[in-house]
Amino acid sequence: ISANLQAVRARIAAAAESAGRPAEAIRLLAVSKTVAPTRLREAVAAGQLAFGENYVQEGLAKIEALAGLGLEWHFIGPLQSNKTRPVAERFAWVHGIDRLKIAERLAEARGTIQPPLQVCIQVNVSGEASKSGVSPGDTAALARAVAALPNLRLRGLMAIPEPTEDM
Repeated sequence: ISANLQAVRARIAAAAESAGRPAEAIRLLAVSKTVAPTRLREAVAAGQLAFGENYVQEGLAKIEALAGLGLEWHFIGPLQSNKTRPVAERFAWVHGIDRLKIAERLAEARGTIQPPLQVCIQVNVSGEASKSGVSPGDTAALARAVAALPNLRLRGLMAIPEPTEDM
């Protein structure tokens, strides 16, 4: 795990340099779904502190198992409204807001004791039926509504475009 992380960080540094950006400005989010907490401890020992989960129950179990390590947890999958409370209470980021109802429930569940929940709006840029996300045309309205909610901080957009040969 340590060697793999070093290799990924070297690729990030090279890409940052070629883009004229400092490598320190780029954060690596390790997707940890289906990875056992013991393996995540190895990643933590190698300096990885931010992890992404897309299954609520699995993520909550890992948050509990790795409590006290100062980790930052991101929820990266589509979120059902009945699972917003535990996500709002235990995660620092949500990358997949695709409708106002989800954002409203997260804002209500987050409360004021914790820092604002960092959120990204998921945009379905390719219009694929198999992907979640708001349509590009509805993104601005959703962004304005989410930005106005208490206990949330809108940080940006998240999109995974359809693969194409034509860059």
